[in-house]
Amino acid sequence: MIINLSEIMSVKGKIEHIQAPIELENFCMEGIKYPFASKSFVDLTITHLGERKMKVEGEAKLSIIIPCNRCLEDVETWFELKINQNLDLGQGSEDRIEELDEKNYIDGYNLDVDLLVYNEILIDFPMKVLCDEDCKGICKVCGTNLNKSSCNCEKEVSDPRMSVIRDIFNNFKEV
Repeated sequence: MIINLSEIMSVKGKIEHIQAPIELENFCMEGIKYPFASKSFVDLTITHLGERKMKVEGEAKLSIIIPCNRCLEDVETWFELKINQNLDLGQGSEDRIEELDEKNYIDGYNLDVDLLVYNEILIDFPMKVLCDEDCKGICKVCGTNLNKSSCNCEKEVSDPRMSVIRDIFNNFKEV
């Protein structure tokens, strides 16, 4: 959803409360699409501070389906986004580049809510998701989910470069 900020900028000190829907279908990161399990509205409060400066505050609650890092089962991961951004609409694109300003959700007087939410999810995205702290993962040989069943595969994958050392230990093992 695109919000035009020009009406809010017309009066200094004007406060606008907006409930904007999240129109994103998936969260895409590094070529992988993560579907939303649930998403709510984004409650935004936009305040004109004067001199083409604005404050954007808001919150949203949503969940994304992310596969477990060990067993690849889907895990519903909740995000409670807290948005607190200061905008300076007096800056041109060249000024933003110089200051390394990464506010790509502002284009002129338009605020792209979906891009703002995307950036907030990206900041909060977990490095590792587990379905359970005691997740056993999958078998490296046959791919069986070890949380649901066991397999008869050899658990120790031997490195052929270590065979000579293994033979020495086997020959001189105390009985």
